[in-house]
Amino acid sequence: METLNTTLVSLAALGTALNGGLFFIFSNTVMNSLFGMPAPQGIAAMQRINRDILNPTFFILFMGTALLSLAVVSLQLATGSASALSLAGSIAYLVGVMAVTVTVNVPLNDALEAAPADSAQAAQVWNRFQNRWQPFNHVRTVACLAAAVLLGLDLML
Repeated sequence: METLNTTLVSLAALGTALNGGLFFIFSNTVMNSLFGMPAPQGIAAMQRINRDILNPTFFILFMGTALLSLAVVSLQLATGSASALSLAGSIAYLVGVMAVTVTVNVPLNDALEAAPADSAQAAQVWNRFQNRWQPFNHVRTVACLAAAVLLGLDLML
């Protein structure tokens, strides 16, 4: 059981770190570049990114890390060998990434997808998107990196 736990925690740590890197690049570079564009071009570019990111590699990494996090929590609670560090790391990913993505970022992406980039309201839509999407992407970035650190510390200790 210990080998299974170590494997799950290791894979969850790797997944959270990789996802954190993805979110960091969006927060640090991609979104800043898009937000510097005029609304029609920024909207069109983000719409394209939102369509292109939905691919098997992304789904395996993003959803696989959620499943690994659930497996870590389930196994540790079921065996009575719960580690506060790995539980906190797993919960950080599930709440700070998955819950935020489902309740904030995806609905914003969906609303942006429905907005014609060349509409009269494009600037208003783009401003509203920027003001909400970016701060919550920062939350996802920090949650991933915190999860990776917590899971990594659990492995080291």
